Amino acid sequence: MSQQPSAAPAPTSAVATVSERHDWWRDAVIYQVYPRSFADSNGDGMGDLEGVRTRLPYLRDLGVDAVWLSPFYASPQADAGYDVADYRAVDPMFGTLLDADALIRDAHELGLRIIVDLVPNHSSDQYEWFKRALSEGPGSPSRDRYHFRPGKGKNGELPPNDWESIFGGPAWTRVTEPDGTPGEWYLHLFAPEQPDFNWEHPAVGDEFRSILRFWLDMGVDGFRIDVAHGMVKAEGLPDLGSHEQLKLLGNDVMPFFDQDGVHEIYRQWRRILDEYSGERIFVAEAWTPTVERTANYVRPDELHQAFNFQYLGTHWDAEELRTVIDRTLDAMRPVGAPATWVLSNHDVTRHATRFANPAGLGTQIRLAGDRALGLRRARAATLLMLALPGSAYVYQGEELGLPDVVDLPDEVRQDPAYFRGAGQDGFRDGCRVPIPWTREGSSYGFGDGGSWLPQPAGWGELSVEAQTGEPGSTLELYREALAVRRSTADLGAGDAVEWLRAPEGVVAFRRGDFVCVANTTGESVAVPAHGRVLLASGEITEAAGEAKVPADTTVWWTRA
Repeated sequence: MSQQPSAAPAPTSAVATVSERHDWWRDAVIYQVYPRSFADSNGDGMGDLEGVRTRLPYLRDLGVDAVWLSPFYASPQADAGYDVADYRAVDPMFGTLLDADALIRDAHELGLRIIVDLVPNHSSDQYEWFKRALSEGPGSPSRDRYHFRPGKGKNGELPPNDWESIFGGPAWTRVTEPDGTPGEWYLHLFAPEQPDFNWEHPAVGDEFRSILRFWLDMGVDGFRIDVAHGMVKAEGLPDLGSHEQLKLLGNDVMPFFDQDGVHEIYRQWRRILDEYSGERIFVAEAWTPTVERTANYVRPDELHQAFNFQYLGTHWDAEELRTVIDRTLDAMRPVGAPATWVLSNHDVTRHATRFANPAGLGTQIRLAGDRALGLRRARAATLLMLALPGSAYVYQGEELGLPDVVDLPDEVRQDPAYFRGAGQDGFRDGCRVPIPWTREGSSYGFGDGGSWLPQPAGWGELSVEAQTGEPGSTLELYREALAVRRSTADLGAGDAVEWLRAPEGVVAFRRGDFVCVANTTGESVAVPAHGRVLLASGEITEAAGEAKVPADTTVWWTRA
């Protein structure tokens, strides 16, 4: 199954120079790298691990604490690596296990931690277990490791239940049996190339506990768990009784998502993680109906963090922001977990574009909107996010103020949801376009051989080269914000804010001597000057103890 030696390089713990700062994850700023779109070292148009490794000093200088790498495992790439064929091998397009080892070692020496993606809900249809299940036929033990079922109807021609794929269409595909006849159906909540594991089978749990140890022994500092709310399905796989199931996602507990049985899996995993030194962590991608249910994943004996998707989907509106901030902190406090805050990732429209459009369009948008407005709000939203108690996530390129590429030609799109009807909008490619490093050159410094998705004209003016040292640039704003955050005692970890009186449309709170004020309105507002200005996302003026804060601007003050 592996295309490389199966033995891992020696563990990196002996050479790691990452600080042993206690509870580092409670206030960490974690940078998401989408490897195929970050940096290309060999000129094939596809980013790779060596490209990431050469850019680690940039991430250190940006001021982040850890790097989360989206999947780089051996994969047919039906869903950009989230269809894993070998969990212990690196896909040749990204490099080798030795490249992964070198990346981990270099990151540790630079003071950065490495978090890798883990995909336990489903495998690739090219995974050895699934290929064996197909070849051995009905009744074979191998089929018990997945969800194979006979179909309904006179000749089994109908799916076993009414579940729909997140990517559109039925969540079941019928197989052709070894004798050439139409046979059983298998469950795939995502693409047909991604069959769901049956986590009731003990071999599945055994395999993933072994996979955890493999990468922990390699020296990784944690795992981001893909579809952490999946894995366990309701007993009997009952019909849902709805044909617009995607509208229910995030609003109801589904028979295939957020089942209570998933928590015992994480308790087992946590015991393994706690055997290792260096405070390794788990981060859950858990789309749940409420932030209160998200808190179930981060109880003291389970995972460490969970993405705050309720916050990601919040509009640029003061009242909405205060509500979701309060609910998040209130939900996390009883379980002792840090809140997390995130504005963009590889599955949603970049927030510079989301905020450029009217509220209510969702998190996948195919409209450019008002670019200047979007960037202004994105900068302000970033300062607000970084001022909140807990941990923050930054998606590659957002520090450059990159917009989504909304006008990609249909023929270049690769998001599998784009090719399936009635699924997700299928426009995730727009946030995955390779990022620009230089003003000019092939793919603006991404690599010497173009890029796997076309980059727009003018991308070079948003590049790292163009923005470095440029006063007021978005990149320099991020660098300064992260430096101030790290050096200011009242920022980072915590579980509460003190709300301050403020004009309508303004978010204002205190944390010790620190004060954050965010104006979400389209007009300038006057607020009290709360001390010495640390940082602002736009130009403010102060006079006679009062500050004039422009539209869509956030200001940091300190009384210290």
